[in-house]
Amino acid sequence: MLSEDEKQRYDRQIRINGFGLEGQEKLKQAKVLVAGVGALGSVIATYLALAGVGTLRIVDVDVVELSNLNRQVLHWSGDIGKAKTQSAEEKLRQANPGVLVEAVAARIGEDNAVELASGCDLIMDAVDNYDTRYALNRAAVQSGIPFIHGGVYAMEGMATTIVPGQTACLKCIFPAPPPPTTIPVLGAITGIVGCLQATEAVKYITGIGELLANRLLVVDGVDLRFREVRLQRNAECPDCSSPGPVVRRRGSGT
Repeated sequence: MLSEDEKQRYDRQIRINGFGLEGQEKLKQAKVLVAGVGALGSVIATYLALAGVGTLRIVDVDVVELSNLNRQVLHWSGDIGKAKTQSAEEKLRQANPGVLVEAVAARIGEDNAVELASGCDLIMDAVDNYDTRYALNRAAVQSGIPFIHGGVYAMEGMATTIVPGQTACLKCIFPAPPPPTTIPVLGAITGIVGCLQATEAVKYITGIGELLANRLLVVDGVDLRFREVRLQRNAECPDCSSPGPVVRRRGSGT
């Protein structure tokens, strides 16, 4: 049940057509893994906390550095040298004390991705390398947990929602990783993409609207244009070609 304070805090989104108290209660009962609390993760975690997602499990192994501060909005100058999970947890608790934040200082890999995602309704991709993304993708497929991917480069970004067994997985979309490099990025682009991912998460949890399923939404910040790339599963994909758990979308009967 929502308290009177919660009804007041979330009043403006409860008023959204099709959302209501039922949608807010679904958010309150949800648990979301935010993999990485850097640029994308700062935005995702902030807006999921403000929306009232009941539990956020934030995972990162890094510490705050000066070069992070052009884009990682949960981390401020006084946080330099602090673990990102600690810095993020402090801000998120202040933003919404009603949200439970589980802060895990760990490096995500093949050995722990499934465990880190255990009990979660969604996995949010906010990491900065494809080895970790592929590990999360395989954990999503194995566990039957939807995986909301986002990525940025310079003034471009992209997002898609991966539903195991129903959509192309990350390995279908990107069979091989790009060459490793220090990624240039404008902070505002991470804001756009992170907000798209957070919106998809709220839609999935509440059952509102059409997800970015088998659609890759690409934003070009230079010319400020959006385009959509249609996706399809690879029947020979090493990650998702074998049958896995059936995913039932939260908030709906399908």
